[in-house]
Amino acid sequence: MRRISIVILLALVVGPLFAEKDKTPVTDDVIVDQVRVRIADDADIGGQAIQVDAHNGVVVLTGKVTNEKFKARAEKVAKKVKGVTSVEDKLVVSPD
Repeated sequence: MRRISIVILLALVVGPLFAEKDKTPVTDDVIVDQVRVRIADDADIGGQAIQVDAHNGVVVLTGKVTNEKFKARAEKVAKKVKGVTSVEDKLVVSPD
């Protein structure tokens, strides 16, 4: 019983220290890098001409994609990156 109490006490003391690390803000440069990597690694949209920028967590996607499916997929991929607060999808659909 004493061991359980010690483990619980330790978890209550150490737990918040790890939670604080998750609250550190992610810089726009890191967000841009992560979005670019995830887009490049995506099997559907990896070959599309997509440029990525970020300002205060807002990701801006520009460039051309070949269809609406790829446009929607790029936005979805960007939204999943840690630190992204919203996505401005300025991609243009052009089959060329």
